[in-house]
Amino acid sequence: MTRDEALKIYDQIVAACPKIERKGKTMPYTSANGYMFSQLNKTGEIGIRLSKTEGKAFMQKYPSSGPFRSYGAVMKDYVLIPEELLTNTDLMASYLEKAHQYVLTLPPK
Repeated sequence: MTRDEALKIYDQIVAACPKIERKGKTMPYTSANGYMFSQLNKTGEIGIRLSKTEGKAFMQKYPSSGPFRSYGAVMKDYVLIPEELLTNTDLMASYLEKAHQYVLTLPPK
């Protein structure tokens, strides 16, 4: 999948969550409470930030997932969204909403 294709999918997932706004022009992301909770990296991979419990459960349920990397660094609490899940907009929107709720529990930056 190309980065442009991944960007279209990312935009669809974010659009399915009316309370969440996509930010960033060259590096699309979502944020709340001073924390990013999803992003599209330069290679076209999508990562979502989940609580440690949710993230562990996600990676166990979807073995093709794993830690998410951006600019060569492992992003704290992020999971890589496997390509086979990207077209399931409803499922991905539910995880994006979980990520949003998670960062709202963190102390504001």
